[in-house]
Amino acid sequence: MRLRLTPILLSLILALPILGIFAALLNPQAASGDVLTHLVTTVLPGYAWTTLLMAIGVAWGVASMGIITAWLVATCDFPGKRIYEWALILPLAMPTYVMAYAYTDFFQFSGPIQTFLRDLLGVSKLEWFPEPRSVWGAVCVLSLALYPYVYLLCRTAFLERSPRLIDAARTLGAGPWSAFWQVALPMARPATMAGVALALMEAVADYGAMSYFGVQTMTTGIYRAWLGMGDRIAAVQLSAALLGVIFLLLMLEHASRRQMRFAASGQRFRQIKPWRLQGKKAFWASLSCALPMIFGFILPVIIMAYLALTSGEALNERYWTWLTNTLTLSTVTAICAVIIAVWLAYSARMAKGGLQLLANRMVSLGYAVPGAVLAVGVLILLAQLDLAWLLSGSVLILVYAYLTRFLSSGLQTVEAGLSKITPSMDASAMSLGSGKWELLTKIHLPLLRRSLLTAGLLVFVDVMKELPATLVLRPFNFDTLAVITYQLAADERLAEAAWPALTIVLAGLLPVIILSRAMSRDS
Repeated sequence: MRLRLTPILLSLILALPILGIFAALLNPQAASGDVLTHLVTTVLPGYAWTTLLMAIGVAWGVASMGIITAWLVATCDFPGKRIYEWALILPLAMPTYVMAYAYTDFFQFSGPIQTFLRDLLGVSKLEWFPEPRSVWGAVCVLSLALYPYVYLLCRTAFLERSPRLIDAARTLGAGPWSAFWQVALPMARPATMAGVALALMEAVADYGAMSYFGVQTMTTGIYRAWLGMGDRIAAVQLSAALLGVIFLLLMLEHASRRQMRFAASGQRFRQIKPWRLQGKKAFWASLSCALPMIFGFILPVIIMAYLALTSGEALNERYWTWLTNTLTLSTVTAICAVIIAVWLAYSARMAKGGLQLLANRMVSLGYAVPGAVLAVGVLILLAQLDLAWLLSGSVLILVYAYLTRFLSSGLQTVEAGLSKITPSMDASAMSLGSGKWELLTKIHLPLLRRSLLTAGLLVFVDVMKELPATLVLRPFNFDTLAVITYQLAADERLAEAAWPALTIVLAGLLPVIILSRAMSRDS
């Protein structure tokens, strides 16, 4: 009985910051009400309107780029298709704040593009040139960084739809675009909405890019209530309200398609015979796939690499200190996350009831909570337990916050790996006298090697890129690559920020390479 309760207790411990956030909503205070009233009557409507504009723009941007590229790669044959299949997910390795730094430096008034155009046209100012530090500049950056969410889900949806539907459209004389609009796109609606929802959750929770662009969103209001007015409860309430709007939209969308059927008929999956594009159609298809990849990954990397190589900034001792701190945090968190994920997933598999499964789902909620809000939850928890002194000299609080935030990705990966091991294998081993520990160590763990590596790698990279939680909870004089990149860029020292930013991008390439290989095996 004690062994059964231990993983459930562990799940509750990891979920305490999230539970603290919801508890704060049920415990309003007069001072918090005054802060909220002040924000509502002054700046909050502007924050809400800007956030709404940004959300609409990002939703349109990620949906258009993700759906079009996924359809072309999944159903058409044109030059470069094999490269685009995996290269279109490269922007997943690019943190939004790094892309914001690169493009602001590239397109601002003193940047190379405007300088070249002013010299070419012989003018002192380009009135028509868009300002990169604006809402629409933020929309472009976020759309380029986040469209792979929609691309990955829609590509899978297009490939898994029954080819008989596409064949029927072909026999009726439909071309690629007619089949796309009338057959494939309606069938891929759940995948599209799921990808857009993921992108929106990342967009509205973004702090680094929004702060650098000077865009005043709800996230700005959260930080102002928390840091400017010193009211953590009000900050949590604003954050919960923001997440509540997203969840409400998802529920409304789900209700709107409740009576619709999206399952494809057919007994067995077979690949769609691709349309072979030639001439102008092939050119435009290739260009449509190339542009998101170029502007979402290749160009920002070139810009940051140019700044790093031409600035004269060497990889000094401070860089190696930042790198050591980052690798230590990422490695420790990844190892702990894999061990805990195996423990929780295996306990849920062995348990007869659904209590452990429910506890695991509660832990998974942490991934939907923005890093800054989670940091507030951790601070509230420490204050309640009178352990605030831990913040001044320990990285344990950071590791704990990372586990609460990112354990979900490792847990889902391990659960997916366990689901591929048939229960009959467990029954056979136990009938031969194997206990649960022997079953785990001698059968499950060897079969889960690839899943465990993937889970650890996903958590490792997520920790390397995390900015808000690290910025708030790190000990004094303890900087990571993400924090120092943000601080240097905020001080307009982009050349010094180039090497740390490039290191984060290179680390982010590791899971992208693994994902691209998995896609190549499946296609």
